[in-house]
Amino acid sequence: MGNVGFGVILAILASLIIAVNALVAVALVQLIWKSGCLGLCFVLNLAVADFLVGFTITGLVTEELSGPEHRTPQKYCVLRMACITCPSAASVLTVILVTFDRYLAIKHPFRYFKIMRSPVIGACIGGLWLLACLIGFLPVIAHRFQQETYQGFCTFFGVFQPTYMLTVFCAAFFPAFFVFIYFHCQLLKIASLHAQQIREQEHIGLEATCPAPQPSSDTKALRTVTILVGCFALSWSPFFVGSIIQVACQHCVLQCLLERYLWVLGLCNSLVNPLVYAYWQKEVRLQIYRICMCMRNRVFPLFRVNSHSRAPSRVVASVHAISLAQLEE
Repeated sequence: MGNVGFGVILAILASLIIAVNALVAVALVQLIWKSGCLGLCFVLNLAVADFLVGFTITGLVTEELSGPEHRTPQKYCVLRMACITCPSAASVLTVILVTFDRYLAIKHPFRYFKIMRSPVIGACIGGLWLLACLIGFLPVIAHRFQQETYQGFCTFFGVFQPTYMLTVFCAAFFPAFFVFIYFHCQLLKIASLHAQQIREQEHIGLEATCPAPQPSSDTKALRTVTILVGCFALSWSPFFVGSIIQVACQHCVLQCLLERYLWVLGLCNSLVNPLVYAYWQKEVRLQIYRICMCMRNRVFPLFRVNSHSRAPSRVVASVHAISLAQLEE
């Protein structure tokens, strides 16, 4: 295959996806262990799915960096592409699950803790991965989705029929997109009602005796999920739309555009997801900050000792307090 530039891009993207999602996953595991908040398990599953996306695309790096004489057997290429599609589908489905989790927590806060218990969360995550495996390994089960004239170059459309993407679009992406729209319309309605209540309290002067509520975690969760869904739509929509055009127009040659640019844009969603959660969720952000500080103290102990020896202890403590305050803001 021998496209060195594309192989380098894939290697950098895979490394960033693996590193960022691994850091977020460690922070989420520690938060779940400390706080016992089972709702974060869905976010943890999102980080795991995106981590697996980065891990599976590393196999394509060797394909791109190999010489033009390299040929990959069709069965091996089908399994490799299925292993990439499976965690990608799991990432998309987990975003839907996170959206529903936030909707249930905001719409029915008292029933939420009765419903979202360990068996329910485990069943949701298990069923999600079963559905993702079905989507990813569908060409392995149904051979009609495989290319009959495979040339030995392991690419997505080189081994899969364009009708496979049409099936995935109609059965998964299109319904998921409308689920996003429905839940976010409901969440925006709830957020507008909360904002109206706050304005009414400020108008009648209740803030003097009863302070107006600050922006709640529900509003922050709504903002986080909205950005996640927006990033998902901007990342994967061009790839799916281009695939539909390729299916409808038999004479169009869009494989290079789809595989070199639009598909990589979709993979970038696995890098955006943990960055959004790390930035917008204060608990995750603070936990990542603590992990980074702990790693710095272990990797650079001499630097830590010198910084304490040069500055008085009270000054160091004040600087640390200021940085935490700025971080929480």
